Amino acid sequence: MIQNMVISLLRHERIESSVAKLKVARSYAERIITRAKRNLDANLANLDEQKKNAAILHNTRYLYSHLGDQEIVTKLLKDLANRYAERVGGYTRIIRLVNRPSDNTAMGILELVDRKTQDELKAETKAKREEKKPAKKEEKPKKVKKEKVASK
Repeated sequence: MIQNMVISLLRHERIESSVAKLKVARSYAERIITRAKRNLDANLANLDEQKKNAAILHNTRYLYSHLGDQEIVTKLLKDLANRYAERVGGYTRIIRLVNRPSDNTAMGILELVDRKTQDELKAETKAKREEKKPAKKEEKPKKVKKEKVASK
């Protein structure tokens, strides 16, 4: 459940749930983002080329094994790691909401600190869809089947 919450957080950059669940998901998300930051060149500068490639491969495989979603891992490594490169920690925040009326559970929102707006996220998704969509080929005229004429 926590893994799914973190995947949703990284995909939508904002989730809503009970505060107890959000606190656990926040610690997991912070560790995942920190692991993604280890692939940046500044963190690997003192290693030789072979060790650098091994470290990048190890961190990438770690993220794949813990998240299991290629799209999210790619977003982490290319977008979020660069966005939080200068930040030492504290990539997320919890905003408390009113308690849920049915059982009086404390509710909240977990979001990334420097998150993109909803319109920017929609534009990115739309661009990815257009990129993946194959170009439409011109339709060839269909061959007309010849009717068999009965010869008598």
